[in-house]
Amino acid sequence: MTATPLSATERASRVKLMVFDVDGVLTDGALHFTAEGDFMKSFNSMDGHGLKLLREAGVETAIITGRRSEIVARRAEELRISHLYQGADEKATVLAELLRATRVSADACGYMGDDWPDLASMLQCGFAAAPANAHPEVIARAHWVSKARGGYGAVRELCETILHAQHRYDALLAAACGVRSA
Repeated sequence: MTATPLSATERASRVKLMVFDVDGVLTDGALHFTAEGDFMKSFNSMDGHGLKLLREAGVETAIITGRRSEIVARRAEELRISHLYQGADEKATVLAELLRATRVSADACGYMGDDWPDLASMLQCGFAAAPANAHPEVIARAHWVSKARGGYGAVRELCETILHAQHRYDALLAAACGVRSA
C-alpha cells in the first residue's frame, strides 16, 4: 500500500522551527545603494507581526541569508528571532547545523525561500514555502506558495497558514481582541 503524500496543511501543522531567507522573502528583493556604498532594505511590518505571532505560538524562527547586513541583524533583534545566520554561502549546511543545535527534525522544520540558493534547504525540510514571485524552479518544489509577493505580506500569509494548521490562530486573535479563553 502506497502512503498518501502529506498536504501542505499537514506539513505546516508539524512545524516547530520556521526558517526564512531575507532578500525576496522578508523584503521585496530590491537593494537600494547610496553613493557611499551603503544599502537599504525595507521590511513589511505585517510580516514582522506574523513572526511575533509564530513565536507566541511556540514556533521558533530563524533567518539564513547569503548577505551580511547590520540592517538584518537589527530587524532580527527587534523581532526576537531566535537564530540569525548571515553570509551563508551554503545555506543547506547552515540549516543542517541549525537543526542539530535546536534538536528539531527536518520534518518539523519549514523553510521559505525565493531563488536557487534556497532550493537545497527547502528540499531538506518537511515544509517548503515560497512567495508568489519566487523563481519558477522554487515554486515548482514548494509545498505551499503564498498569494502575496516577497516583502508584501508573503511571510504574514505563511505565518497565518501555520497558525491555522496548528489550531492556534483563533486563540491568538481572541487575545488580540481582549477576549480571554476559558
